[in-house]
Amino acid sequence: MTRYTSIASLTAAIFSVMVFTPASALEIAQAQETQPTQGQTDNKGTGAVISDQKIEAFAVAYLQVDKVRQEYSAKIEATSDAAAKKALETEGSKKMVEAVKASPSISVEEYSAILTAAQSDPAVAKKVQAELQKTAPAQQ
Repeated sequence: MTRYTSIASLTAAIFSVMVFTPASALEIAQAQETQPTQGQTDNKGTGAVISDQKIEAFAVAYLQVDKVRQEYSAKIEATSDAAAKKALETEGSKKMVEAVKASPSISVEEYSAILTAAQSDPAVAKKVQAELQKTAPAQQ
């Protein structure tokens, strides 16, 4: 049951990003950043428990998920039929989860937790953004 809840949360988080714009979750987190909080964490301490290795693994998985998101966003936008759009959203969700599962060193649950932390904690968002900038050129 927990696994299905985590997958549903991941899917909801990913598609919430798709609904706003094709912008990344990190851009949303950066927009919420009002002051530098380097070295600080939120009251749950999420920033302290995410290792650099997990941030690296997240960045690799995120780039793969983003490729799927871009592909399916284009397909969804090009489709006018509501039922077909819903089917594409479902298919895209599954492909995104598969992309995370195929990524080494990170589980769907860890990915979802880091995504959530990056959206709510500017310190985590900053770490993830830095890792994405390092990882993105290597992926292309």
